[in-house]
Amino acid sequence: MECAGRAEAAAEQLQLYRRDPDGWRGCRSTGEVAVSWRPSAEFAGNLYKGEGILPASPQNVWECIKPVAGGLRTKWDQNVKDFEVIEAISDTVSICRTTTPSACMRIISPREFVDVVVMKQYEDGTMLSAATNVEHPLCPPQPNFVRGFNYPCGCFCIPVPGQPDRTELLTFFQTDLGGYLPQTVVDSFFPSSISGFYSNLTKAVKALKA
Repeated sequence: MECAGRAEAAAEQLQLYRRDPDGWRGCRSTGEVAVSWRPSAEFAGNLYKGEGILPASPQNVWECIKPVAGGLRTKWDQNVKDFEVIEAISDTVSICRTTTPSACMRIISPREFVDVVVMKQYEDGTMLSAATNVEHPLCPPQPNFVRGFNYPCGCFCIPVPGQPDRTELLTFFQTDLGGYLPQTVVDSFFPSSISGFYSNLTKAVKALKA
């Protein structure tokens, strides 16, 4: 499947996850996010869902998370060290490379991910960023990084009716970290990583409003 088609398929898959209430098990809850999981149908790991309300408009939340060159994500997201657009396929679809720092007291070494990413806006004002792994000739595996693979994943910025300064942020994470990691490390990493994502994003949108 060509890249734009893979991106569209990932966006459709996220819509299916959004509409499917079955099989989710709660694993972490903070004042900012409720995290749940279920086994992935894409690989031998888990699909994680984050649900929370952010104290900012959908436009401001989108400004912080949109996957564009020079965007704000690398400034506030502790799990994103670098983000670069390798190839712009259209105004809304691009091939991107993301690198992540070491994590879990360096048990998880730095990772790199190459994804096709699509940005969409729906009639109700919801904005979506969806991604899935892809190979690209300009992105061979780099030394000093373990190549990981994202399966359909992304973020929905959903307007809250009657509350223009509130945004429902619905996220799906489905990542094969690669390498040889104990399953217990992987299972503990994602819930804490997702809660950190919401906490840091909440601070970022408050700073953007100030």
